[in-house]
Amino acid sequence: MGQSESGHIHVATKDFKPRSDLCSGLQVDVPLAVVEEILLKLPAHQVVRVCRLVCHEWKELVDSAAHWRERCRRERIQPCDASRLPDDWRLFYFLTRKRRNLLKNPRAEEEFRGWKIVQNGGDCWKVEDLIENPNSPKISKYFVTSYWLCLKQQLIDLRKEGYSAAFMDQLQPHIKISDWFAARCDCGSVYQISVELLDQKKKPITVFEPNPVFFPQWNDQQWCEMTHVFKDYGPGVRFIRFTHGGKDTQFWAGWYGIRVTNSSVEICPAEER
Repeated sequence: MGQSESGHIHVATKDFKPRSDLCSGLQVDVPLAVVEEILLKLPAHQVVRVCRLVCHEWKELVDSAAHWRERCRRERIQPCDASRLPDDWRLFYFLTRKRRNLLKNPRAEEEFRGWKIVQNGGDCWKVEDLIENPNSPKISKYFVTSYWLCLKQQLIDLRKEGYSAAFMDQLQPHIKISDWFAARCDCGSVYQISVELLDQKKKPITVFEPNPVFFPQWNDQQWCEMTHVFKDYGPGVRFIRFTHGGKDTQFWAGWYGIRVTNSSVEICPAEER
């Protein structure tokens, strides 16, 4: 397979064992524009893993910024900030498509795996079964606090999660956090959260730390969602530190404090459409 000066790819059919000798040595010119249109209609992972290896010309097409910019345009994937366009459109495409929760074990399905217990007051943290469901049938457990302050934490290394320093600094994608919490109906409690964007030395660049939320005794025990989106936070973000928890306000032995589950931290390079 070779490329002509006219922008066509020559396919020599003699290598494909034609049915008739009359077809022997025949070459079919396939315009590069047609090849790219075909590639744009194929799944992105197939284009990278298979099509890119076909020949030098296809590799150049797949590696070009124009190909991934056009794929983003067709799939309506646009940067959150139009003034910050990605240097690497392929990386931008895949990180947008593979958007995921960066917190491990957010729903207490594996006890406390992935979490660092910062404070473990009273009768300590505990995992309990969830009967009433806050927002998804998949949630079956929650973390619950006791009568002295209970805090737990995760530190997210963005580089290990696939977000390079160049990507974070140049694009500064939105960072969305979410946390579900609820009190018991028969006991007052307090909920608190702190999410920090940290530099390479783990020093805060910006922090989301709202006032604690207090629940009175005999409340409706409805599940609430705490959300926040970090924007325009500047260069240098390399880690995210997520800390939350609380306690009960009646000082009852056992686990009558705030309950938390389904926490999330997501990198959002593109607009949600």
